[in-house]
Amino acid sequence: MKKNNWVAMGALALSLLASSSFAAVSVTEAERLKNDLTPLGAERAGNGSDIPPWRGGLSLPPVGYSTPNQHHLDPYADDKPLFVITAANMAEHEAFLSEGQKALFKTYPDTFRMPIYPSRRTAAAPEWVYENTYRNALRAELSGGGNGLQYAFGGIPFPIAKTGLEAIWNHITRWRGVYLTRRASEIAVQTNGDFSLVTVQQEVEFNYYRQDKGISGLNNVLFYYQSFTRAPARLAGGAVLVHETLDQVAEARQAWGYNAGQRRVRRAPNLAYDTPIAAADGLRYADDTDMYNGAPDRYEWKLIGKREMYIPYNNYRLSSNEVKYSDLIQPGHINPEYARYEKHRVWVVEATLKPDVRHVYHRRTFYLDEDTWGIAVADQYDAQGDLWRVSMAYLKTYYELPVTWTTIDVYHDLKAKRYHVQGLDNEERTTVDFSQDPPGERYFTPSELRRRGTR
Repeated sequence: MKKNNWVAMGALALSLLASSSFAAVSVTEAERLKNDLTPLGAERAGNGSDIPPWRGGLSLPPVGYSTPNQHHLDPYADDKPLFVITAANMAEHEAFLSEGQKALFKTYPDTFRMPIYPSRRTAAAPEWVYENTYRNALRAELSGGGNGLQYAFGGIPFPIAKTGLEAIWNHITRWRGVYLTRRASEIAVQTNGDFSLVTVQQEVEFNYYRQDKGISGLNNVLFYYQSFTRAPARLAGGAVLVHETLDQVAEARQAWGYNAGQRRVRRAPNLAYDTPIAAADGLRYADDTDMYNGAPDRYEWKLIGKREMYIPYNNYRLSSNEVKYSDLIQPGHINPEYARYEKHRVWVVEATLKPDVRHVYHRRTFYLDEDTWGIAVADQYDAQGDLWRVSMAYLKTYYELPVTWTTIDVYHDLKAKRYHVQGLDNEERTTVDFSQDPPGERYFTPSELRRRGTR
């Protein structure tokens, strides 16, 4: 970053501190984002052995990558696994596994395995996101008892998080681009490995990252989302529109559904919390999407601390257009041959259901990648306190932007021995496209949803 930019931000920091006693961290703490911490709040240093230092991440495409929505080339195609964790040797590595990951080895002892590759800290974001994150560190606040966010914009709100709520808000608002389009499929996999595709065209505008908006222009909207179902034929033509609010207790998430048969748009007021998602065949609930989303008001949040863990990372092979769905999908779990896990540091956040509300998950443990604040692994427990489900986000860096985000999300039901996969686009002609200009809020309206749905 240019020196004069840092000087300007330092002056802003001092003025903010002088005018308000509610800054999230002091100027001295915020300065760590330019020294021992990365611009998003992770430790720059490695662990001295198998986690390397962060040196800026992966922000340039490899030779041969040219078009914005081209399937990604693997910059680490020559890497070989250091070792493979199996049910037989799991005990030797359990200090670096979540309870849910250990349960997958026990549930599928003959087939589930985790190939461990060299750790590469590829996480990266644009410079302006780093600058906004520095500003947010000095001004961001939680509102409404922690159910909303204010004085934050265009970056991680709490890069030096002190509480579980701050950490989960970092996940909810993390950098995922400004506007994206994508055609992808999701699959509910039967116990014998059978599956059928539900294919959708998705469009997301992250209002929170619109550089032309600023804090005053957010109007309590985090992002706009809409998807149009393309297959199978019995579902084709249906659509969903969501206006995701920053404070969902003060102003609930607004959602609409379009029914192609009736050619009508209707409000979908219950698309939140533990509402089952139809396309997931009961294997994913509304707030499971993106590992966790929505209002945090039903849980007590605790920041347990930081630990080293094997998490899915740099999964370029998994998302390759040379891999067919039939190669990837098998009974119990995805084919481990195509997955890549690395040791990274994660923040551990525990969510415990409040006594006066209901949710199918009574406890949830989230493991947030330290370099991005994105949840990489989630363990979910039922009302009896038994481990019920484990979800994993298979991360990679979209170097053309750059952004580090999931390529697919996998949701395992340990009791039913079934799983759900979201975000498959291996067999599509293109992958996610971040290159188009955001169309603006007028594009994401119920009337526009109906007009596009009837075309």
